[in-house]
Amino acid sequence: MRSSAALRLDAATPQAAPAAPAPGELRRELRRDLRLIADMIEPASRVLDIGCGDGALLAYLAREKGVDARGIELSQAGVNACVRHGLSVIQGDADRDLDAFPDDAFDVVVLSQTLQATRHPRHVLEALLRIGKRAIVSFPNFGFWHIRLGLLFRGRMPLSELLSNPWYDTPNIHLCTIRDFVALCDELGAGIERSLTLDRHGRPFTLDPRGSLANLLAEQGMFVLSGKRAGQRAGKRDTAQ
Repeated sequence: MRSSAALRLDAATPQAAPAAPAPGELRRELRRDLRLIADMIEPASRVLDIGCGDGALLAYLAREKGVDARGIELSQAGVNACVRHGLSVIQGDADRDLDAFPDDAFDVVVLSQTLQATRHPRHVLEALLRIGKRAIVSFPNFGFWHIRLGLLFRGRMPLSELLSNPWYDTPNIHLCTIRDFVALCDELGAGIERSLTLDRHGRPFTLDPRGSLANLLAEQGMFVLSGKRAGQRAGKRDTAQ
């Protein structure tokens, strides 16, 4: 893994991209929840996808929306797959390496189905709000009714389509509910610009994320957040001094 000093906005030199697919083909290939994220991002934006996997979302955004698409991925296999597709992706760890990025470096920072796998989710969320004007965060909802019943009747850590690893072999170390996430956003002073509650396939419900039904019925939560801008942060630091 690279050190923080190695993380630069131009750290990866992309290879030549393959021929573009037919119009709409990339979007159809995206997971449904990634399609929703893509629809929230304006053309020509500066986008950082943290935990970008094989780069499917970044590839779509770069080709179909002309965004300045960058990514961070922990696994070497994921980085290699991204580079093969001509994407600017570096190997890095969200828990340690986001501090290397300057304030407001991106228009949008994406953290999709990754927050629960970080060691310090509060710090990671603060970093997202610092380096991006907006942050799009999605995660599995541990308050989903099927999970609750599994714990109640079986007394064992539940498995689901989104949480498919047994407790002793899972990357998910900080599971939370939708209600937990909203409470953390309130603690951080993060503005919730938009929220979606989704089923396991990424299909949205029309449920208020602050309500009990969303926490009970949704298998995933997706939030568009905004934080304090650089000028406000600087003013806060000056006041503290």
